Amino acid sequence: MTGPIHPRDAAREVWANHVLGVLLLAWFVAQGLKVLLGVLREKRCNCKGFVGTGGMPSSHAASVSSLATAVGFASGFHSPLFAIAAFVALVIMFDAQGVRAHTGKQAEVLNKILDDIYLHHEVREDRLKELLGHTPVEVMAGALLGIVVAIVYYSLNPVY
Repeated sequence: MTGPIHPRDAAREVWANHVLGVLLLAWFVAQGLKVLLGVLREKRCNCKGFVGTGGMPSSHAASVSSLATAVGFASGFHSPLFAIAAFVALVIMFDAQGVRAHTGKQAEVLNKILDDIYLHHEVREDRLKELLGHTPVEVMAGALLGIVVAIVYYSLNPVY
């Protein structure tokens, strides 16, 4: 360790962190693609897609796969840091298409129950957000997008 760091120097170091830059770029591209695909599908701009969950491609998968790829380029694909980043990426991608997708299906069923109750004038509750997770295709598309973003970034910005 090098010791304490001045906040001004910390901000410079964060700004110069290429791994973080690749991750943020992959997230931004994935979210932008969601909005673009939404415009093509719905024939109108819905910017909620830029900050929402679910949809094609998975920004979770794009972010963590670009992170793992960038760590591989920065530290070596043989390094323990790459192993950690790759493992965490796999866990997050599994969660994005597994647990979160099933939670969304449960929300859909609960919303149908609430609709039925509402029709009988018994109880009115807020609807649950149903689009929480991703399909396996959305996760794979996001993962490939993240890897491509990292490869292009490091091809254009050789930092090693």
